[in-house]
Amino acid sequence: MICERDDFSLTGPLHLTSVDWANEHHRRSVAASLVQGIYVAERDRQLQREGPELALSPPWSEFFHFRLIRKLVDDADFSIFGGIYEYKPPSHTVKSQQLSPRFVIAFRGTVNKADSISRDIELDIHIIKNGLHTTTRFEIAMQAVRNMVASVGCSNVWLAGHSLGASMALLTGKTIARTGVLPECFAFNPPFLSPPIERIKDKRIKHGIRIAGSVITAGLALAKKATQQVSQNHRALPAPPDPFAALSDWFPRLYVNPGDHLCSEFIGYFEHRNKMEEIGAGFVERLATQHSLGGLVMDVVSGGKNTEAPVHLIPTAVLTVNMSSSRDFKEAHGIHQWWREDKIFETKIYQYK
Repeated sequence: MICERDDFSLTGPLHLTSVDWANEHHRRSVAASLVQGIYVAERDRQLQREGPELALSPPWSEFFHFRLIRKLVDDADFSIFGGIYEYKPPSHTVKSQQLSPRFVIAFRGTVNKADSISRDIELDIHIIKNGLHTTTRFEIAMQAVRNMVASVGCSNVWLAGHSLGASMALLTGKTIARTGVLPECFAFNPPFLSPPIERIKDKRIKHGIRIAGSVITAGLALAKKATQQVSQNHRALPAPPDPFAALSDWFPRLYVNPGDHLCSEFIGYFEHRNKMEEIGAGFVERLATQHSLGGLVMDVVSGGKNTEAPVHLIPTAVLTVNMSSSRDFKEAHGIHQWWREDKIFETKIYQYK
């Protein structure tokens, strides 16, 4: 039995018969469809749907003139977790082609099937422990990104991912952005590891909790910084550069749903930074926003060995929120919402200063 969500002819963005690459809805829809194509490619593998008559993944890319030229395979369970698409439009297509990518590297999220669930959950736990960068799946993904950027240039490569895959897209993007290369990145429902404060209805209580959290986090971060400074002075080492300043010119695109507690905190994360500036507490928030309480605790547990900031902490972003109501968490977290015509989206740009 074919799952309806896998069938492009039933649930895909069939309305996009002509893609205008200058149109944000079109760009978002295509990127999300290519990520869905990776989900379906893995389910094709598991269900042995091979060949043009059985495989359901090709239409998710070929409808937009993309071809999956390489599958990214996990070395532990041999599941397909990502893929590299090449854009090959018809010669007569000229509408805003200068804004289109030549290649898109897409990453899927967790697949709840026996052949991949254990490995995917292991990666999810690594995100919680702030250790995604230590995994072999990340190494495979990072090598693919580096190779493509080196071969065709950053402006020709897009990164895209959903859920766990969104974390992978953000982490590979952050890693390469630190070198001054700023890839276009589409992160759908990226996990934000924090209590779901955004779901609190009372704005005063919510704001109070955020202020208290910022003060505590900033205090712990200052203590950590002071300890590091003493160590650096003792060893005559230069002070490390501000990691947020190095990434402040990179604008990844984040797509979140208020009904999805895994990613909704991004809304408050950026709004709270603006409010702290308004009340004259910008310094506190600029320090707190670079850290998380969980990350600071894990740093203590690891003895200061984990120097990588949590994936979800980013200085700058183009944040798009799905303002339409969702029936349940499954719909709020799903990727299909991001190409729907009947949804209301609100986009804001946040930049670290």
